[in-house]
Amino acid sequence: MISIGSVLLMTLALGASTSQTQGPVFPYPIDVHDFDNGLKLVGVKFDSPGLAAYYSVVRVGARQEVDKGKSGFAHFFEHMMFRGTEAYPTDAYNDALRGIGADSNAYTSSDRTVYHILASASSLPHIVEIEADRFQNLKYEEAEFQKEAGAVLGEYKKSAANPFSGLFEKLQDTAYDVHPYQHTVIGFLEDIEAMPTLYDYSLEFFDRYYRPEYVTLLVVGDYEWDALLAEVTDKYGDWQRGGYVPDIPEEPPQTAPRRGEVSWPAPTLPILAVAYRAPAFSTDAIDMPGLDVLSQVHFGSTSPIFQDLVLEKQWVDFIQAGATDQVDPPLFTILTRVRQPDKLEAVEAAILAEVERISNELADASKLDATKSHMKYQFLTGLDTADAVANTMAHYLSLTNDPRTVNRVYELYDQVSAEDVRRLAKKYFGASNRTVVTLTPSPDASGGSEEE
Repeated sequence: MISIGSVLLMTLALGASTSQTQGPVFPYPIDVHDFDNGLKLVGVKFDSPGLAAYYSVVRVGARQEVDKGKSGFAHFFEHMMFRGTEAYPTDAYNDALRGIGADSNAYTSSDRTVYHILASASSLPHIVEIEADRFQNLKYEEAEFQKEAGAVLGEYKKSAANPFSGLFEKLQDTAYDVHPYQHTVIGFLEDIEAMPTLYDYSLEFFDRYYRPEYVTLLVVGDYEWDALLAEVTDKYGDWQRGGYVPDIPEEPPQTAPRRGEVSWPAPTLPILAVAYRAPAFSTDAIDMPGLDVLSQVHFGSTSPIFQDLVLEKQWVDFIQAGATDQVDPPLFTILTRVRQPDKLEAVEAAILAEVERISNELADASKLDATKSHMKYQFLTGLDTADAVANTMAHYLSLTNDPRTVNRVYELYDQVSAEDVRRLAKKYFGASNRTVVTLTPSPDASGGSEEE
């Protein structure tokens, strides 16, 4: 059987002009049902006989943490949701998953919390039962809450030992003033330390966001739609809509360059981030796909600055750039680690000079077309398992709750031109829109510089 990736590779070999005649980029059939209570069920047929991925996509992340002093609760519930219910206490829930041979986990980002299970297709009715139960009937006592809050603090401290975590924490805090993106997903340290005292607030947070209008169920793989729909209707149909809508503050435009510094207490090579406010995710504007293409053309492994700083001068050990898809404006960040600490200022100057260059010069058209083709090829060849397809679809569902979003986005990618890339660099990469953060070892850091 010829793979999707092989078909695309042959298509791309025919030339960029064929992009106008290609159909939707997402190659698998989709089933959708919207329930009256706001819940959505999405099914994606994928050739994985006997296997299915079951995702619960909750549109709550750092973005929804609007109450001062209470950041980190979206991530906290990624932990707490495994604490069980009256019907399935913690051990019973875990035993049920082990009994069906399921692989289960969760993750949180700026805009979403995703719970995912990979198991046999025959176990879907049981999965629907236990997942519907914990989403509607999660129950925990204050002592359990405090124990999990302590575990989150331990996770923060472990993550804080990584200098990149310290850099990004400073970068977000410097670049944003009022929007919840100001803090990382795990939350501000002072809020995490206070979390054990906020048991009542945790119940309120769960009641706000673990409601059907914030949740999309996604099943990818081997399933029978009518049977799946009947199971979900039976187990989730009585779930009551909540109605809470957060008042998320709009970040005002940045009007002057910003700078932050991190003095790291342990040996490390200097790290540099040059960031710009980027556009929010959109299925209509070409800006975000255009900047994504820009990041590959002008900061990828074949770009002039990579060749210069990484390969020829060897001042840095890597350089990369890009922004994540987010509901509200994220940061387009150029990130590098400096191998020769005395070259930190020269590296920053080189990056700013390159930003100026790409704001005024057109990218090579043939390289641009090759880059776009390669990006599409990588996207499609990455859809090689039910779990990978589900993870990709969950990403787009969290942004728009529309499974057609992926096709609309890649239509925009096809339209990106060299003129667009230059225009977007000029639009977003101005000095007044820039935040620079450096991380260097403190004077009393012992042991000399070393790579992490």
